[in-house]
Amino acid sequence: MTGSPITWPARLSPKAAKVLADLPDHAQQTARDVLDIASRTPWGWPQWDTTDPDGEDLRTAAIGPLTCVYWINRAAGRLHVIDIAWLG
Repeated sequence: MTGSPITWPARLSPKAAKVLADLPDHAQQTARDVLDIASRTPWGWPQWDTTDPDGEDLRTAAIGPLTCVYWINRAAGRLHVIDIAWLG
């Protein structure tokens, strides 16, 4: 059976939404690309704190100077973006 992979929609916290809106256009597009990749493979990015055995669902997705911190909300089937950091 062929089909598209399951994607996890991303929801932005108010803080992350404000940061995203304040980013330059190219950084906004990078953030969208990072979150698109994360929505297809949520556990493919590194764990936020590898020493925390209960924190496997808190992840960081980073490309270059952009980092998105998100929590995998298994019950709701989506990603919750907690913060976005841009070092550009």
